[in-house]
Amino acid sequence: MSKYTTGEVAKLCDVSVRTVQFYDDKGLLSPSELTEGGRRLYSEEDVSQLKVICYLRSLSIGIKTIKQMFDADNSQKVIKCLLEEHEKQLKADIDEKQKALEAVQNINRSLKSNDEFFIQSISDIAHDMENNKKLKKVYATAFITGIPLALYQIFSIVFWIVTGTWWPFVVWAVIAIPYSIIISKYYWSKVAYICPECKHVFKAKFKEGFFANHTPKTRKLTCPRCGKKSFCIETSIDDLEN
Repeated sequence: MSKYTTGEVAKLCDVSVRTVQFYDDKGLLSPSELTEGGRRLYSEEDVSQLKVICYLRSLSIGIKTIKQMFDADNSQKVIKCLLEEHEKQLKADIDEKQKALEAVQNINRSLKSNDEFFIQSISDIAHDMENNKKLKKVYATAFITGIPLALYQIFSIVFWIVTGTWWPFVVWAVIAIPYSIIISKYYWSKVAYICPECKHVFKAKFKEGFFANHTPKTRKLTCPRCGKKSFCIETSIDDLEN
């Protein structure tokens, strides 16, 4: 079985040597072997694990959460389900873009051949564009509406530190509480979760979901069908309705 040095592993996974060492320090990627001189050697399985880590990090999942996922007794199922859902989303993106491209090409051919051109054709293209990922719209709504509040929070804290005046921070807190409730209810009405164990799509209870350990793509919940508590994959509420 092939063995790789830290530098070779870094090159295979297109990361820096320091990154490999960092994951080693965090307990995410331990070398399979240490030579008498203390040189770290990694196996093919280690290389595969590093690729999974890099993928999860590309989804903005934190180091601590990745370690929890690896330590879970169903870690492979969680990661496999996450990969399957990401693959499905990528295929949907490709399909949407392909349909939009075909619509544009058809309209362009009609224009070139002087056929009658209807505004409905443009409407069809707009409809395809609007059918982009519903989850992205939810994330964008939450992010954009939260920007002014976040900026005001920073201002109120700095103003408090510099001048000793605390009431702007109190104003922020008064606004932030109802905003958090409203945006949480909106968010919760738009998402469902996929159990990595039984693939059941379900809507989580607000209390459990609100306080659950979570990442940008997963949330640790109890599946109502199989009863297994694990990192469930976030998806659109439409998957539940379908």
